[in-house]
Amino acid sequence: MRNFIKNTRPKLLLFFRRFFFSFGLLAFFMYVLSFTDIPYYAYRNLSMESETLSSPPDIIVVLGGSGMPSPDGLIRCYYAAGAANKFKHANIIIALPYTVSDSLSQLKLMAHELVIRGVDSTRISFEPLGFNTHSQAENIAQIVGRDKTFKSLLVVSSPEHLYRAIKTFRKVGFNKVGAVPAFENPVDEVKIKDTKTSKDPRIKNLTLRYNMWSYLNYELLVMREYCAISYYKIKGWI
Repeated sequence: MRNFIKNTRPKLLLFFRRFFFSFGLLAFFMYVLSFTDIPYYAYRNLSMESETLSSPPDIIVVLGGSGMPSPDGLIRCYYAAGAANKFKHANIIIALPYTVSDSLSQLKLMAHELVIRGVDSTRISFEPLGFNTHSQAENIAQIVGRDKTFKSLLVVSSPEHLYRAIKTFRKVGFNKVGAVPAFENPVDEVKIKDTKTSKDPRIKNLTLRYNMWSYLNYELLVMREYCAISYYKIKGWI
């Protein structure tokens, strides 16, 4: 037993050294990358913002994300309400898994957020049984039925999630699918590019105070989403 431990210890030490060295290289690479625009464009490319519909949507699907109250739940409701008020004849489906403890309360909170922004409550329905994007898309396809092949769908979700979401809805039979990426806008994009003349104090020292930390966050979001996309491709869901 002692000989086994003695022989194994150098191998474990070598493994951990290589692991932490590789982890350090990855962290350094991500840090350097955060000073470039690559993370932003990678994040933006996942948003599918170019996927627009040629006619008003028949259905607006709001993917619930972390539910309510949460930052992504609120921002998605904000964009969904804007789309619903623009396309008055579209029905709205809120997709969010319900839990036994709170039943449909989070779904109702999202619906309430839409109602206080001017959306008629009779237009809103729920899809509470799906536990991921794939199962939600399948359940919504069953709700719509055979009409899914010609019904147009507008999907509201976080920007990094929309590539996978739209591909998933197309996979289950929807031919007309558009995207509404729920972008956060903490600082006006035009002002960000005008660091010399802007008087907004948030614009000063952008490279360190805004871009770097935001871009590091984008890197994590994009890496996580690419892992999810790979998993969906392996499963044949997109």
